[in-house]
Amino acid sequence: MGEPAGIGPEVAVAAFRALDGKCGRHPLKLVGDAGVFRRHGALPAAALMESHALLQPAEPGKPDPVNTEAVIDAIDVAVKYCQTGAGAAVVTAPIHKASLLKGGFGYAGHTEYLGMLAGADRAVMMLAGGGLRVVPLTVHVPLSSVPAKITKPAIVETGEIVLHALRHDFGIARPRLAVSGLNPHAGEEGELGPEERETIAPACEALRGGGIVLGPLPADTMFHAESRARYDAALCMYHDQALIPLKTLAFWEGVNVTLGLPIVRTSPDHGTALDIAGTGRADARSMIAAIRTAADMADARNR
Repeated sequence: MGEPAGIGPEVAVAAFRALDGKCGRHPLKLVGDAGVFRRHGALPAAALMESHALLQPAEPGKPDPVNTEAVIDAIDVAVKYCQTGAGAAVVTAPIHKASLLKGGFGYAGHTEYLGMLAGADRAVMMLAGGGLRVVPLTVHVPLSSVPAKITKPAIVETGEIVLHALRHDFGIARPRLAVSGLNPHAGEEGELGPEERETIAPACEALRGGGIVLGPLPADTMFHAESRARYDAALCMYHDQALIPLKTLAFWEGVNVTLGLPIVRTSPDHGTALDIAGTGRADARSMIAAIRTAADMADARNR
C-alpha cells in the first residue's frame, strides 16, 4: 500500500489492471487497507490481502502520522507472506518517511526496515532501468560525510552482495561489476585525491576473485553506451553519482531493488508524489516495471 495519502495505491491498482492481475505465473495481491485500494475502482475480493485498517481516512496529499501502524503493518504482512513461501516477492509502494518518523517509525526507510524483518546482515539498494543497474555505496548521507564512509570493507561487502545477486537474481553466469572512483578522473593517480589509490583500488582487487571487476573508473565516462556495454552493474560511491545516470536513462521505468535479502523486494523508483495524489495523473510505468522485475527475480531464484 505504501503511504495511503500518496500515489502508491493508485499506481498499484493501475498496475494490477494493466497486468490483468498476474505477472507471468504469479497472481498479484494488493496488501493494505482494502478501502484505500477500492477508492481507485472496484477490485475482486481475491485480489485483496487486508492488513490493519487506517485509523484516520486518508486525504490525498496529506499524510497523517496516526496511520503509521497501518502503513507498516502492510509491509509486515507482505513480508511474512513471502517468508512462509506463499508469496514470491514483495513490491512496495512509496512510503512518506517524515510522516512515519513522526508516528514512531524507527528506521531510515524501507530498505533498513526490510533488512531487519528479513534478518539480513546488510541490505543493499540497487536501481535498475534503461539497460543499466547502479548501486550507491553510500545512500542518504550528506555529501560532506561520504569520504569517511568509503572503506575497503564496505566496498568489498557491497560488491560481493551485488555480484551474488547478478548471478542468482538476474541469471548472469559471469557477472561484470564496474566500480567508480570518488574524485574527478578517478583521482588522477593521486593528484586529485587519495581515495582511489588507498581504498577503492585495493577493494576492486579483492573483489576480482568473485567476478570480473573494472575500476576504479572515472565516473564521468562510465555511463555512455559503449562503456555500459562492458559491465552488468555499476557500484558508485555516492547517491547522485549512481542515480543521475539511471534517472536520465529511465526516469519513468526505474526500479528500486533491495539486494542481500532472503526474499525478493522491489519498488518503483519514485516517491509519494503528494502534489498529484488524488488527481488521476499518476504514472504507473515504474510500478509495472517493479512488478515485472520482481517476478523475473523470483523465477531466477527458483531455476
